[in-house]
Amino acid sequence: MPPSPNPSQHRRARLGLLVTALLGLVVGLLPALTAPATAASPSPSPAPRAATAAAGTFRNPLNSGPDPYMTHWKGNYYLTTTQGDSIKMWRSPSLGTLATADPVTVWTDSDPSRNRNIWAPEFYRFGDRWYLYYTADDGVDDHHRLYVLESERDDPAGPYHFKAKLAPPNHGDDFAIDAGILQLGGRLYLAYSGINQYQHNGINIAPMSDPYTVSGDAVAIDAAGGCPEVREGPEFLYRGGRVWMTYSTCDTGKPDYQVWMMSMPLDADPLVPGNWRQHQGPVFSRADDRGVFGPGHHAFFKSPDGTEDWIVYHAKTTSVNTYSNRTTRAQKFTWRADGSPDFGRPLAMGATQDLPSGDPGSGNYWINDDGRSSGPGGVTYGGAWNSGTGCATQCFWSDDHWSDRAGATATFSFTGTRIALLSVKDTGNGYAAVSVDGGPEQRVDFHNPIRVGEAVQYVSPRLAYGEHTLRVRVTGEHNSQSGASFVSVDRAEVYVN
Repeated sequence: MPPSPNPSQHRRARLGLLVTALLGLVVGLLPALTAPATAASPSPSPAPRAATAAAGTFRNPLNSGPDPYMTHWKGNYYLTTTQGDSIKMWRSPSLGTLATADPVTVWTDSDPSRNRNIWAPEFYRFGDRWYLYYTADDGVDDHHRLYVLESERDDPAGPYHFKAKLAPPNHGDDFAIDAGILQLGGRLYLAYSGINQYQHNGINIAPMSDPYTVSGDAVAIDAAGGCPEVREGPEFLYRGGRVWMTYSTCDTGKPDYQVWMMSMPLDADPLVPGNWRQHQGPVFSRADDRGVFGPGHHAFFKSPDGTEDWIVYHAKTTSVNTYSNRTTRAQKFTWRADGSPDFGRPLAMGATQDLPSGDPGSGNYWINDDGRSSGPGGVTYGGAWNSGTGCATQCFWSDDHWSDRAGATATFSFTGTRIALLSVKDTGNGYAAVSVDGGPEQRVDFHNPIRVGEAVQYVSPRLAYGEHTLRVRVTGEHNSQSGASFVSVDRAEVYVN
């Protein structure tokens, strides 16, 4: 893709829903446009592997929303992310097919005091019911409060009914977001981000008498974080005789949004702030060389067989201070000899990872823009296209194709049940017309006010398993905010289940 100017900083607005799922990273602008190649064909590539060879792998993103929470239960992964006006849940037997799972809306609310700006849902099983914790307001950010739902049956996907507002007596009507549940010694504690003497968004912990009742005052935790403004999204791990509290710091719009950690012995009182020991420095933070910015707001889940630990989190592919373009990713983490978690570094979007242990597999495979593929199929081009490697970590395999010539086409052939098209969104991008198997065209806008790498541009309907084609046609048109009509092609993800 051609270079684009750096956009102005967006105002703070945590609600902004991501309409894209990002794969690559922004590390620089692309070089000048190369001379177009007429009727370009894919470069020579290695013999494609069979689709079964990819059955044990997956690639991020898992979802186009931020603030993820996920668990594996009775053969399925369950995921929630911030959606703004409702709570949606995605369910899939394999991590590899979660990105194309159909969402279930598990909660909407008609109460005007709490039906706006619904953020950061998390769900826990206590007894034979599930409790879903979330924050919402009436349209005013400072009116965010914490609430909990209770399931009607033993199913994380509900249905749910409203159970209670969660408010410690000493913060009865104060700003509060990002509930996380601490479980110690058979007791429950509400951990959340809210007003305290340290931050407007600071870590607080309050006792609970049951999953929906706060039974005492909250205590403030003076948590370090590298930036002064935010401590949010507390989550907990239990290992080596200690409880590890991780949390996100810095404003979530910043590229420096990151994860820090405190811990204390399992038999200590979490309501005594002095019992918490601060671990210095971030434990999970930006990786510019991999194009990962602002990794944070996370949760933890076990592999299906219970042998591995995984972190699910959101991050961006742009270093611009913005609340959009945060997408959900996952990766495995390990443990150090002293019992502390080792999260490593966030992986580049699109990096191929092994599925969690015990995952039945998805059969997913990729087709790169240059014709390389990990399964059956490829891509051919018609008309004038440009290609190059200037997008670096912003693109899958560090290359892409792009064109603004009306009538230019890129046609993917694949064998499976569904295909997703991923590529760069940019300030100079326009409309493409996308069709499957020669059917009706769907108009897709490749423009974005901030240049971002590897967005999900299009996901096909579910198809009968077999051989299919996906055609992308450049229209030469663009919306009123765009400066040009480029369409980019980078990667297709093919699904066989």
